[in-house]
Amino acid sequence: MAKNWVIAIGINEYDNLKPLKYAKKDAEAIKAWCEREGGFDRGGIFLFTEDSPPIPASPPIPTQLTHGRLKRFLQRQFQTPLLKPGDNLWFFFAGHGRRDQDKDYLMLPDSDPGNVRETAVSVDYVTERLRRSGADNVVLLLDACRDEDSRGGLGIGEEEYQGVITFYSCTANQQSWEIDELQQGSFTHTLLEGLRRQGEANCATVERLDEYLRRQVEKINARYGKPRQNPYLKAEPPHKLYFILLEQVATLKDVQPLKYQASLAENRGDLDLAEQLWIRVLGASRGDLDAIEAIKRIARRQSQSSSIPTDPEPVRQSEGNRSSTPKPSPETGLKVFNFEILEVNAKGEQIKKESKQSQYFSQDLGNDITLEMVAIPGGTFTMGTEDEEIERLVKKFDWQYFSREKPQHQVTLPSFYMGKYPITQAQWQAIAATAKIDIDLETNPSKFTGNELPVERVTWYQATEFCKRLSRETKQEYRLPSEAEWEYACRAGTTTPFYFGETITGKLANYDASNTYADEPKGEYRKETTPVGQFPPNAFGLYDMHGNVWEWCADTWHDNYDGAPRDGSVWTKNGNDNCSPLRGGSWYSYPANCRSASRSSNAGRDFISYFSGFRVVCGARRTL
Repeated sequence: MAKNWVIAIGINEYDNLKPLKYAKKDAEAIKAWCEREGGFDRGGIFLFTEDSPPIPASPPIPTQLTHGRLKRFLQRQFQTPLLKPGDNLWFFFAGHGRRDQDKDYLMLPDSDPGNVRETAVSVDYVTERLRRSGADNVVLLLDACRDEDSRGGLGIGEEEYQGVITFYSCTANQQSWEIDELQQGSFTHTLLEGLRRQGEANCATVERLDEYLRRQVEKINARYGKPRQNPYLKAEPPHKLYFILLEQVATLKDVQPLKYQASLAENRGDLDLAEQLWIRVLGASRGDLDAIEAIKRIARRQSQSSSIPTDPEPVRQSEGNRSSTPKPSPETGLKVFNFEILEVNAKGEQIKKESKQSQYFSQDLGNDITLEMVAIPGGTFTMGTEDEEIERLVKKFDWQYFSREKPQHQVTLPSFYMGKYPITQAQWQAIAATAKIDIDLETNPSKFTGNELPVERVTWYQATEFCKRLSRETKQEYRLPSEAEWEYACRAGTTTPFYFGETITGKLANYDASNTYADEPKGEYRKETTPVGQFPPNAFGLYDMHGNVWEWCADTWHDNYDGAPRDGSVWTKNGNDNCSPLRGGSWYSYPANCRSASRSSNAGRDFISYFSGFRVVCGARRTL
C-alpha cells in the first residue's frame, strides 16, 4: 500500500513582517486531518509551528523554524530516497510569500523582506528536495499569500515546477483572506471541506479538488464580506491532473481518467510512467483487471524490447516522410508507426526535431484502398484562445471574428481514433460508389483531381452521408469529429498557435504563405490542394491539420464557447442547426485562419467550395 507523508508549516509570528492570526491553526488542522482521516503514516507527519514539539530523532529536530532550519531539514530528511514512486508527499505552507527576481519564496519567521534571496526559502529549493524523496506524487498546498494586509507578500505562483502538483490559494495580485468567524484562512477551510467530501461528490482527484477550491473559496469570501479570491492549480506534467489524492474515497468513475493517461503513456512507449499510473489505478480500484493485465503487458514489452528492431526501413518518401514501416503491436493489435515532428520559433526557424511513435489501424475499403485511423489518447486540454491574445490578434489583423474563440475552457476527452489524413479522393470514391442511405453522392466532386489529394467541394450533409455509408460498409461507427475532438487532436499537447510552434511557413503547411503570421519570411502560395501527408505531422501523428482543406465538424454553430460541453461531446444545444464549424484552414487561407484554435464563420451545412473537406473519427471501443 502507498505511503502518505506530509510536511505542514504554519507561521503566525514574524520578526520583520506583520503577524498572522490563523496560519498556525491552519497547519494544525491539516495535521489533524492527515492523522485521523487522511490515512497518512504516523511517522511521516511533520508539523512546524511556533510551539510544535520536536521531531523524534537523535538528536531531536526542533520545529520552530528559521529559514536555515527548514533548509537543513529538507536537505537531511531527503538526502536519500525514503519513499517509492507510488507514494505521496504533501507540503502545506500557511504564511507570508514573496516574489523576488522572478522566483517564488516562502517567508520564515526570521526572513528579511529587504533581502529575500538570502533569508527566505525558494519554492524551487523545496520542490527540488521533495522530489528527492522518491515519491512521484509531490503536492504543494501554498496558502502563502500576496498582500501585506492579509498574509502579505508581493505575489507568488508565477513559476511552474516540473513533476509537482501545486495548489495556490489565490492568483497573483489578489489577497488570501483569513476569516475571523471561522478562525481559519478561507483557502485552508475550503481545502479541508473538500478533502472530507464522500461519494460521487468527492474531491479524490487533483482535477476535482481544484474545481471545488475554485468554486467554494469565492463563495466563502462573499459570505463573510471578503474580496474575491481565486485559487488555482499548476500540474506539471499535465497527466498529474488525474492523480488520485485520496484512494480511500475514490470511486470507479474517478479511476477512468487515470486509466486513459496510463494508456497514453503506454502507447507512446513511456513504460515506466505507464506502470506507475497503472499501479495508482490498482491503489484506488483493488483487483482492477485492466490494471493487472496492463502491468503484465508492460512487463512483457520490457522483456521483449531488446529484440524489437529500432530502425525500420522507411517507406513512401516521395514528397514527405510520412512514417516508417509499421510494426504490429502484440499487446493491442494495432500497428505502430514512427515519424518526426518539428518545432519552429516566431521567425519560422527550426529549433527542435523529435522522433515520435503512434499506433493506428487500417480500415480496408477495397481495391487496395485503406483508411488509416490513429489512436488519440484521452486527456484534458484548454480549448480556445485567451482574451489578451484575442485582443492582440484583432489589433494586428483588424478582424473581430477572433472573439468566437472564447472563453477559454478546459475539456476532458476519452480516447478515440482519428483519420491520419483528410479523406482523400480515392477513399471518397470507394464509399460514394456504395448504396445510398439518405442522399446521393457524386463520385468525383473535387475541382483539383488526384487520388491522394483531399476530397473537396463536399457539403456537411455529404460528409455525414459518407460517414454513414462508411459505418455500414465496415461495421464500425464512423462520424465527423466534435469541435473539441478536432482541436484537441490538432494541438496534440501543444499550447502554441500552431502544433509546430509560434508560427507557420510554406514548408510546414499548404496555405497562402504570401501572407505572414509572425516574423517568418513570406513563402509560396500554391493556389491548390496538395497530396495528403506531404508536410510534417503533429505529436499524435496526424497530418494536414493546418491548411490544405477546411474540415467539417459535427457540431451546430455557436458564436462563442459560452455553455460549451466540457467532455468533448458534439455540441448541438442552442446552436444554429443550419450551420456547422469548419476547422484548420486551407490552401486558400491566411495563416491566422490555420491556427489550432481558429474557427470558421458560421458556414451553412449546404456550403460547398474547393477549399472544404473533412476527416473522420471513430470511438475508442473499436473491436479489433
